[in-house]
Amino acid sequence: MGKPVTLLEGLCGHARSFGAHAIRVEYKDGREWVHAIQDGSEIRIANYASSGTDARELRQNLSAAVRKPIRAVLNGQLCTLKVRVFDSFGEDAFEVSIDPVPPPDPSVAPRFTAKQGQYLAFIHYYSKMHRQAPSESDMQSYFRVSAPSIHEMIRTLERNGLIAKSPGEARSIRLLVAKEFLPDLE
Repeated sequence: MGKPVTLLEGLCGHARSFGAHAIRVEYKDGREWVHAIQDGSEIRIANYASSGTDARELRQNLSAAVRKPIRAVLNGQLCTLKVRVFDSFGEDAFEVSIDPVPPPDPSVAPRFTAKQGQYLAFIHYYSKMHRQAPSESDMQSYFRVSAPSIHEMIRTLERNGLIAKSPGEARSIRLLVAKEFLPDLE
């Protein structure tokens, strides 16, 4: 199935689904409280016992994102999650801004690896020939790799803003790279 979505990404996706632009995570009374921030008001969306595995995973996700912002696809939209740490009653608290990534400039050549270029070229030519996007199994047959490898490549291409997908819809891959920037399919 590829790399699983982190708890942080899941919480941000949930908050984004009803229009929140950030989440706040604070420790209080032995629990990690998660609030979505929408138009200046806070809505509690989750809480975890601080000694539990979910709270530990969330703190690990937050600590990693403090060092380097995360690009994540939330509800079909590419977003950047930026975490800042602040003091809340003597404890570290976290605020995560959920910023949509602007669409790429079609006149600028995007950066991608040679392998990613082959996948993009395959998506282009398959869509042109069959008048629909390829399925993951079509790509698996062509590239002769495992299903998890294909799934992870699709997630990477989506996170890098090279393709877009509609959540829950089959064969919904849309190429966001202009044809002139694609390599020849080998």
